[in-house]
Amino acid sequence: MKHLLDSYSGKKVLVTGNTGFKGGWLSSWLQSLGADVYGYSDSVLEKPSFFEVCDLKASYDTVFGSVEDLNSLNICIQKIKPDYIFHLAAQALVQPSYANPAKTILSNAIGTMNLLECARLSDHEMNLILITSDKVYKNNEWVWGYKESDEIGGDDPYSASKGMAEIAINSYFRSFLQSKKNIRLAIGRAGNVIGGGDWAKDRIIPDCIRAWSSGTDVNIRNPFSTRPWQHVLEPVGAYLHLGSCLKQDINLNGQAFNFGPPANQNHSVQELLEELSIHLPALSYKKYEGKSKQEAGLLKLNIDKALSLINWEPALNFSETVEFTAHWYKAHQNGTKKMHINTIEQINNYSNIAKHKGLNWIS
Repeated sequence: MKHLLDSYSGKKVLVTGNTGFKGGWLSSWLQSLGADVYGYSDSVLEKPSFFEVCDLKASYDTVFGSVEDLNSLNICIQKIKPDYIFHLAAQALVQPSYANPAKTILSNAIGTMNLLECARLSDHEMNLILITSDKVYKNNEWVWGYKESDEIGGDDPYSASKGMAEIAINSYFRSFLQSKKNIRLAIGRAGNVIGGGDWAKDRIIPDCIRAWSSGTDVNIRNPFSTRPWQHVLEPVGAYLHLGSCLKQDINLNGQAFNFGPPANQNHSVQELLEELSIHLPALSYKKYEGKSKQEAGLLKLNIDKALSLINWEPALNFSETVEFTAHWYKAHQNGTKKMHINTIEQINNYSNIAKHKGLNWIS
């Protein structure tokens, strides 16, 4: 990973939302690259959580504050003066956005605006990688992937909050940040991420793991719904690569990039469960008979821009994605080793697979 080592070793990197699932994997990878990692997060949400299970609280400094609090966020940034900021802090789930839409919009839209305001006020060099979602696109249920130039939309509160964040990013970039020589920013969009350490409610893998651990059946809402599943290390590695490229190439300033699996890697929930059962034979499931809030159906991303402009492409096929996920949870269940060590081993295994497949972005 010389390319990533050169970019992040010895650099100060602030990760907002570091106590979350993707934030935890990202900060772990950054630490393995020799970065001086800092976190900013409002709380540890799940019990258990990746952040606690991997003992990340003891391994780097975290400021516990809300991105909705502009003053607290600005004080943190001005004190650290990070070389890079990866902005992942968010209310990250569709179902809870129906229960508390105002909180979702405050966290995702206003929180992002506050980070942009901090950048507008800053006088030191920073590279901002702002993470939104695949759900920023107006979903027309197309069978082809959405491109970065497609219309931004949002029919549910979560999707709308991410669309609002994108509008704020564009506004701040065009009005203020494009002319600031010390600030560069880029946007990463990804979705349907699975992997070890996710214990969020009403998500397919965490629900399966809870049922598997307790010997009960997992209720499946839509077994024949298809999703472009990807392992968490795919977008996390892409964010790191994007940050490195942004630092080197001013032409990427202000641009958005989709990160997802290959176009043909679309599998149903049923197929995901069958693949997961290979590694967790005791897993048992049944169709959920209740009602749930409406979520978007088919939604795929076109990743041609990432391949063309920054030479990024995913490393894992569907079977490898599920195997990585299952093995992390099995290691946690067995308690045979510290999970931070297991996590770093998976990062290294992922990197080796990518190199073996000839993916130059990670070399």
